[in-house]
Amino acid sequence: MAFHEIRFPANLSFGSVGGPERRTDVVTLANGHEERNTPWAHSRRRYDAGVGMRSLDDIETLIAFFEARRGQLHGFRWKDWSDYKGCAPSKPLHYRDNLIGIGDGETRVFQLVKVYRSGEQTYARPIRKPVSGSVLAGFDAAELVFGTHYEVDDTTGLITFADAPDEGVEVAASFEFDVPVRFDIDRIQTSLASFQAGEAPNVPVVEILS
Repeated sequence: MAFHEIRFPANLSFGSVGGPERRTDVVTLANGHEERNTPWAHSRRRYDAGVGMRSLDDIETLIAFFEARRGQLHGFRWKDWSDYKGCAPSKPLHYRDNLIGIGDGETRVFQLVKVYRSGEQTYARPIRKPVSGSVLAGFDAAELVFGTHYEVDDTTGLITFADAPDEGVEVAASFEFDVPVRFDIDRIQTSLASFQAGEAPNVPVVEILS
């Protein structure tokens, strides 16, 4: 099993349906109260790649991509058009968009994360597939220069700074990113008659968490 650092054609993922999935175990007690727990630290995203098919050429592109990945065997990148930036979709990236760590005077390597906020609650989502050349980063109120002050591993989402930030310094970043996924089926069924009638094939893809 391997991961292919190639993005599913973005014009075909545009218009697809999908989003985050959580797993919550709910137990109702004898008194009617509930206990809720989750075995998942992070959400997992699922999409349907078939919705974006608009022509027979699109179907051929899909099949070629599926065959090159050997079905479920190899992972690939997916652009989630509803959530692909470290900020709101309508805003430009700014290096202060996401707090990714606090300096301790020694640590130079940090994992990129996207921070989701609602009220006083936040969730930090690890970002492991940033788009090459898109990452902005800085310490406190000072933006840094890519290639001079930091480097980014586009295959893991790890950012390495030339100098460790001092203790207490806020480390921030913003970026565009892809979702690491795999096909969730081992076969694709297409029919010329059904496709001409407006029926898209069902092609589920699922996020790879490890």
